[in-house]
Amino acid sequence: MKVELFEYWLPPEQIAQVPLPQRDASRLMVIKREGGIIMHCTFRDLPSLIEEGTLMVVNNTKVIPARLIGRRATGGKIEVLLVREEEEDLWICLAKPGKRLREGEEIYFPPGNWRGKVERTFPSGEKVIRFVGPGGVKALMEQQGQVPLPPYIRRPPSPLDRERYQTVYAAKNGAVAAPTAGLHFTHSVLQTLKERGVKIAALTLHVGPGTFRPVKVQKVEDHRMEEEYYEIPLDTIRAIREAKGTGKRVLAVGTTVARALESSANDEREIIKPKGWTGLFIYPGYRFRMVDALLTNFHLPRSTLLMLVCAFGGRELIMQAYQEAVSEGYRFYSYGDAMLIL
Repeated sequence: MKVELFEYWLPPEQIAQVPLPQRDASRLMVIKREGGIIMHCTFRDLPSLIEEGTLMVVNNTKVIPARLIGRRATGGKIEVLLVREEEEDLWICLAKPGKRLREGEEIYFPPGNWRGKVERTFPSGEKVIRFVGPGGVKALMEQQGQVPLPPYIRRPPSPLDRERYQTVYAAKNGAVAAPTAGLHFTHSVLQTLKERGVKIAALTLHVGPGTFRPVKVQKVEDHRMEEEYYEIPLDTIRAIREAKGTGKRVLAVGTTVARALESSANDEREIIKPKGWTGLFIYPGYRFRMVDALLTNFHLPRSTLLMLVCAFGGRELIMQAYQEAVSEGYRFYSYGDAMLIL
């Protein structure tokens, strides 16, 4: 399957650079696979669009202020992105520019007495950095860390991003990118869903920087995903079993939830791997075992996220919907509008 099948044209002005003043004011495109129906709503309409008894599963990962700006001993600026904690104050990181950053070299983070020492470099270019300073890397993040906004948001992070590039139900630190389908929810919308008989459960998948990496191969099947860690708690497993046992829908809020659920299950729709690392790559031809409905944002061309959405909704219908979203002036990507596929 050729990657170019997932290409589309998007005017740059439709890439949302800032969030709307109100989370739930975003637009919501609703797609009904049966009949290929496309409707235009707002996110506040969501509770009226979901059947009573549906189980909605959200990703409660929390974005950490993982972007740090440091200096080499020579004075040169170094941008460090914390990717994954190996042990306390020892992190796998991305550094920019990183090619000249040698093992044993130290990075300084003024003001303050923090520094990071490069202990190892992987063939991929990632660095293993040990951080030293008062309170360790957690204190450094709290005082100097910035929200790691996606590369297509072409502005510096602002204090507003600390709140808005985070879901209202974020609980477990570890992500370097937000599960963006959840950014539209408010406590009011969640309460209305519960009042209308929608059940809500949570899992955790810590989103890594690989979510923004382009697919560089020509054939979809040749791409390899970067692994991400997920956990599905026992109460969520029980809720999923109940939903499946009573014929109710499981609605995944975002591609991260979809990947976690599909990674956990066997062909009999039983969860047999409730936690671990997943490199599952979902593209057209994949048969979903756990997910019956999907809430998601609009994704980059040729991206693995768009391929997953096409696998769920059907490539032709989803690409048609994307063309319609462009012509209707929808806002795209992390701070953009949403899509519900039923």
